[in-house]
Amino acid sequence: MTSSATPQPDIGAGDDWLDDMLRDAGREHRADYVADDGFTHRVMAQLPEPATLPAWRRPAVVLLWVLGIGALMFSLPGLFEQVFRGAVAMLAGQRLGLPDVAMALIVFGAATWGTLVYAVRSD
Repeated sequence: MTSSATPQPDIGAGDDWLDDMLRDAGREHRADYVADDGFTHRVMAQLPEPATLPAWRRPAVVLLWVLGIGALMFSLPGLFEQVFRGAVAMLAGQRLGLPDVAMALIVFGAATWGTLVYAVRSD
């Protein structure tokens, strides 16, 4: 194997050499002013206001999730009881059947994906 002749920057786990260089260049030129005869101000004045979500949206989404989970629990009481018993059995250290483990994994996976979808949404 041959090594490259150009030296490679030492990239550590916590620092990024490019970010450091950009930050240093920004510090050097932060106080500089570019005369644009008010162009920047006119452009910024023409931009629309950022879209804001209504204040009732987050509580409404939480309420819908709670109602959906409650409806699922009441419509499938045997399923909920089996999953609940499986979770209690895991905590108590009793033997579990394959259906108990499968349902616990499905519920855990659904909760994880639901949380991920909620977390990465764009507001």
